[in-house]
Amino acid sequence: MNKQIILTDEGLKKLENELHDLKTIRRKEIADKIKVALSFGDLSENSEYDEAKNEQAFVEARILQIENMLKNVKILDESDVSTEKVSMGCKVKVFDIEFDEEICYQIVSSAESNPDEFKISDDSPVGKALLSQPVGVTVEVEAPVGVIKLKILEITK
Repeated sequence: MNKQIILTDEGLKKLENELHDLKTIRRKEIADKIKVALSFGDLSENSEYDEAKNEQAFVEARILQIENMLKNVKILDESDVSTEKVSMGCKVKVFDIEFDEEICYQIVSSAESNPDEFKISDDSPVGKALLSQPVGVTVEVEAPVGVIKLKILEITK
């Protein structure tokens, strides 16, 4: 039984767009690379061919991964997102005590997480520590760099 994957509307659209791109554009690009590499002859010493075949395997694996994820998707209903306590889908503004700065995270599933966009997984150490906590609470997160202390300032949808 595959685990259900909870996504926001935005996360679902991103996955569907990636799948479309992989199936329509990337597959054709790789097929063209393989065709060119085959024209070089001897496959035993053809690094272009090996590279294209590896790229093809990676793309096909990613297509399967996305298709499997899409079979088990549950769209996060924004009306279910609570602002009483930190929950999946909410945005939470925290104050990092050590670095004396405010950060705003969105709690999402691991399939949608992207630290560069401050979208953190509910399975990450910070995500786990924040989940179910109300405004005003300071959580301590065990991280590779040491203990991080975050005070929850605001929870929004």
